[in-house]
Amino acid sequence: MHPVSHPGRQRPSAPQFGQDLLVTALLDPAAARLPEALQTLRDRVAATPLGLATPDRDGAAQTAKAVVDQVDDYLLPRLRDLDAPLLTVVGGSTGAGKSTLVNSIVGAQVSSAGVLRPTTRAPVLVCATADRAFFAGDRVLPGLARTTGAGGDAGPGALRLIARDDVPAGLALIDAPDVDSVVAANRDLAGQLLAAADLWVFVTTAARYADAVPWDLLRTAQERGTALAVVLDRVPPEAVGEVADDLAGMLKRAELHSARLFVIEERPLQDGRLDEEQIAPLRTWLHWLAADQEERAAVVRQTLHGALDSLGTRVAGIIEAVEQQQTAAGALQVASDASYDAARRNIDEGVRSGTLLRGEVLARWQEFVGTGEWMRSLQAQVGRLRDRLTAAVSGRATPADDLKVALESSVEQLLQAEADRAAERTVTAWRALPGGSALLAGRARELESVSPGFGAAAGQEVRGWQGHVLELVRTEGAGKRSTARFLSFGVNGVGLVVMVAVFANTGGLTGGEVAVAGGTSALGQRLLEAVFGDAAVRSLAAAARQDLRTRADRLLDAEQTRFDELLTQVSPDDGAVKGLRDAVKALSAARR
Repeated sequence: MHPVSHPGRQRPSAPQFGQDLLVTALLDPAAARLPEALQTLRDRVAATPLGLATPDRDGAAQTAKAVVDQVDDYLLPRLRDLDAPLLTVVGGSTGAGKSTLVNSIVGAQVSSAGVLRPTTRAPVLVCATADRAFFAGDRVLPGLARTTGAGGDAGPGALRLIARDDVPAGLALIDAPDVDSVVAANRDLAGQLLAAADLWVFVTTAARYADAVPWDLLRTAQERGTALAVVLDRVPPEAVGEVADDLAGMLKRAELHSARLFVIEERPLQDGRLDEEQIAPLRTWLHWLAADQEERAAVVRQTLHGALDSLGTRVAGIIEAVEQQQTAAGALQVASDASYDAARRNIDEGVRSGTLLRGEVLARWQEFVGTGEWMRSLQAQVGRLRDRLTAAVSGRATPADDLKVALESSVEQLLQAEADRAAERTVTAWRALPGGSALLAGRARELESVSPGFGAAAGQEVRGWQGHVLELVRTEGAGKRSTARFLSFGVNGVGLVVMVAVFANTGGLTGGEVAVAGGTSALGQRLLEAVFGDAAVRSLAAAARQDLRTRADRLLDAEQTRFDELLTQVSPDDGAVKGLRDAVKALSAARR
């Protein structure tokens, strides 16, 4: 057997580790705040917003879960009960012989071992009868239900607790699931148990000691300062020296100098357990740790301080991921804002440019002026009343009605077209940005066009705008000097001319359209000036245009809200990063 270092003498008695820290806490109030600071950090990490599928999100989420689990399962329980038994987790790869090793250390069949994989589906905790109370409740591993008894399987999510008189007080052994189990839940539980250990006993074999999975975990142990023992199992007797020296060199190069190495030769099992000569050094070392308070305290102190030291680096990685989330959320918000701001500009340009006077609106405007209805309304109210009566009897709309409907339809089409383009632009931009595609998952088709109720809302707003214009005209026409002229023109007639004036820039028209629209709008402009005066006409057109802009903004704001709500659900709170940093600082201060 390859020689290993193990105790050959008993140390003199020393004060209990817990009593030492209790005295320290009384002398240094900051130390008494350590559990509170740790709980605050844990809660901050648990609440970390990682809703956007950014490149580092999954890794950060795993780190956050691991930090929360380790604080819950190990750090807080250990800080609150420093003299609890040494929790020793036996972990390793599939088929490494963990269960056989635990049975051999205890000297009885306490964990199922066999050829079927995975063998250990639920962890088994073995402790002294006197220590049972430490583990029967939820002090350690609070998320795992407890079952008792030496046989059977506790099932997923449960911890089978076995208390024995022949296990020394101060020592508890956990047979953990495989770290490379084919069952994801087993792998996760194995990692959680290893993070809850005062001491890792990591089991590997001569055939697999150089595999990637064991070394990933060993590097984790090194990063967290965890007390570690490595058991090299099933080593051919003729290769003991060569293989043990190679593994010892690998541990040294990995800066795992303090890790104890135990080598077990491949020999026939005796009653399902390892040869007594082979298991004796490991069992003796573990029993010595259980009996020697100073040595046990040293192991606990190493792992405890190592785990606390590692929190700063691990939380720093989480903070970077949150900042990445904030950057991604900001980029998505900018893309959405840009798309809808462009829609607002395009609507404003469409209103000012005269493009709304094309087609149906232009034809209805020509008809409205060319048929003489406007002129007749200037000459006599009787003519206007006659037209209305004729329309009422015949059911036919007047040219004024046709123009009003055409204006309404034209404005609605402009609003819908730009809202559609804004939605499509936003979806296209989000698909190209970090986190955007996942955020749109299942809703892209719905979001890349206007919402189902947009048409009705747009129609309501446009009709509301037309009503507002008529009210503006009615209010402006109430002046004493303009009342007579105003009454002869009529509210509807004047209102329609004001609406046309809002769109009559003619910048978007060409050729004959400019001549016709420009001429007719110029006529309308002169008539309006005759009624209200030049300043009042400009004021009316500006007020009408501003009201339409306000209504268009309201419609677009409601449409953009669909994207804003999606983003709000996953965007990190502004204080998330500061909260994490403050919690890390508070923990550091509490440790000093």
